[in-house]
Amino acid sequence: MGTGLEIAIDYEALIEREAAAFFEAAARYLKPEDVQLLRQAFDVSREAHEGQTRKSGEPYITHPLAVATMLTDWRLDVQGLAAALLHDVLEDTGVTKPTLAEKFGKVVADLVDGLSKLERLEYQTKETAQAENFRKMVLAMARDIRVIIVKLADRLHNMRTLDSMREDKRQRIALETLEIYAPIANRIGQNKVYRELQDLAFKHLHPHRYSVLSKAVRAARGNRREVVNKILKTVSQRLVESNIEATIKGREKNLYSIYKKMQEKHLSFSEVLDIYGFRVVVNDIPSCYLALGALHSLYKPIPGKFKDYIAIPKGNGYQSLHTTLFGPYGTPVEMQIRTREMNGVAEAGVASHWMYKSGDAGINTAQQRTHQWLQSLLDMQEESDDAVEFLEHIKIDLFPDEVYVFTPKGKIMVLPQGSTPVDFAYAVHTDVGHRCIAARVNHVLMPLRTVLRNGDTVEVITSTQAKPNPSWLTFVQSGRARSGIRNYLKSLQREEASTLGEKLLKQAIGALAVSPLLLDDALKAEYMAVHGDKLQGFQEVLAEIGAGKLLPIAVARRLVELAGERLGENVKVGPVTIRGNEGGTVQLSSCCNPLPGDEILGVITKGQGLVIHRIACPNVQRVDHDKLLNVNWETQRDRMFGVSVSVLARNERGALADIAAAISQASANIESVDTQDTHVGDGFIHIHFRLQVESVEHLSRVLNEIQSLVVVQRAERR
Repeated sequence: MGTGLEIAIDYEALIEREAAAFFEAAARYLKPEDVQLLRQAFDVSREAHEGQTRKSGEPYITHPLAVATMLTDWRLDVQGLAAALLHDVLEDTGVTKPTLAEKFGKVVADLVDGLSKLERLEYQTKETAQAENFRKMVLAMARDIRVIIVKLADRLHNMRTLDSMREDKRQRIALETLEIYAPIANRIGQNKVYRELQDLAFKHLHPHRYSVLSKAVRAARGNRREVVNKILKTVSQRLVESNIEATIKGREKNLYSIYKKMQEKHLSFSEVLDIYGFRVVVNDIPSCYLALGALHSLYKPIPGKFKDYIAIPKGNGYQSLHTTLFGPYGTPVEMQIRTREMNGVAEAGVASHWMYKSGDAGINTAQQRTHQWLQSLLDMQEESDDAVEFLEHIKIDLFPDEVYVFTPKGKIMVLPQGSTPVDFAYAVHTDVGHRCIAARVNHVLMPLRTVLRNGDTVEVITSTQAKPNPSWLTFVQSGRARSGIRNYLKSLQREEASTLGEKLLKQAIGALAVSPLLLDDALKAEYMAVHGDKLQGFQEVLAEIGAGKLLPIAVARRLVELAGERLGENVKVGPVTIRGNEGGTVQLSSCCNPLPGDEILGVITKGQGLVIHRIACPNVQRVDHDKLLNVNWETQRDRMFGVSVSVLARNERGALADIAAAISQASANIESVDTQDTHVGDGFIHIHFRLQVESVEHLSRVLNEIQSLVVVQRAERR
């Protein structure tokens, strides 16, 4: 029997074993009918991915199956698990969303859709595509948090199996993971996933550093065992003496956090490893504080190194007491003290909602904090029409460090480290941010660029006449503040551009129309139906005119023609006259280099205004007739125009100098010269010139001057 068949049989057996393990894990907490639905989802996914393989050579179904199995550890519900099994079918197979909705319900179909990339749309750059896909996922995530939970499991499995990818793709995926997905895992409290994603990204971005550091950690582990055991024994004994029931274990830093600490604080490896970490897990909140007292009586606390995240939870709902002690041999010992429920939230974050159905306050806090964060993402999305800019704001908002400040009424606000009163104002409400003129920090008037500290009380002073200052962008830290300020400034510029565009359009219509033209909503709608692709309304047409991206005469001409068609008249407006030096509204095409004297056509192009082509240009033939505009050259001109010329000459000493002299004699300028060998015959060379001439007639004189040289066989316009 051939090797290929043996591998196929092995894979089949592997899939059956993994599927059985998945259904067994799901059956531990789901109803039998739910498990039956998962079997159906597995069958649909397996059939849809039939014949598809991963880069490693494994059948593709092994990936969604592994993702779904991972999610059973978090006890995700049946809809989330079904979406995990089906998460790639819309993207990579012929299965449609209506089919999924019919078989598994609208919720599962929406989850799968939220996890699918926007593959069918074309974007100018990979960055734009990435940003648009991320924006789509964020919106789906805001509707249903299970989208990001499945996505993180998907990314974690992909990172674990990244070795089979090309190096450039590995680097790109690892960087994206480190910049976006690991911080999101942290932001929604999934610490375990956060740490593993960081380490896997570190491994692929800096393989040598990862290897050296991991060997050093393994070696140091043996040397540290004696100290760790001594601390564990002493702490356990003290807690027993204090009648506190607790579980204690040593806590190791992940490789990436060691690497970052060495980088940021300029520490050696031994200095980072000299800090010992332990976690004490107790039954209830009072026991947390009793354990803290017992530990402080055992080892002296280091001043300023105590944080109470139980009274004031972190932004992702994380709760714990943190204290650093002077341990044996003078070594610093970091202690985290928390309840079992808090420990579950710390490891799984918002996913702990499915793990613990106890209605615990810590779990509810994690859900509330995540909901608040998602709501702030929706607010930013509404304010930002640019996906790349939106992604930039999100990255800013994924800071791991936070500052906790108070409103005058005692409400706690969580902001990124380094935030200012302006960030605080936008966190309260976008309108408060827009109207902010001053702030009191701890009841004292302070500059708006003041950096806030933990525990500050902040009061914002507003005015109805105030508006955002562009200079705020130089010091605000939060994505919400940055998004709000940018959006306001854009809308302000847009309003000014629209007002100017309206004036310019009215002037252009007045110059064309014999009788006054009624620019009503119906006429605007007719114009948008033909020319309004990618524009959000006629107001944006006016803004494009005001910003110099659309030619007012071109828009006016089409409006006059449409008004005539409505009255049953075939109104034809004369051609638009151009000089070629109008600036941003008129551009000369680089594909055919039109010159005064050439027959030309204008193409109305979004974002570029009016692009002028020669009538003979092949690119014009592919343009929709409605976007073409009759144009003529104005007789009075005061500029030179670029054109390419090809010269075939004998490869003799001084030939190039003779040709350059002839061009100069004909009053043309040389912009650039490029030479290359030719297959026309031995001893000849092609010389390509980029020249500046006044018109077609001028070019003709230049070509005649070159052609008259003995060394030149042929000279022509390219």
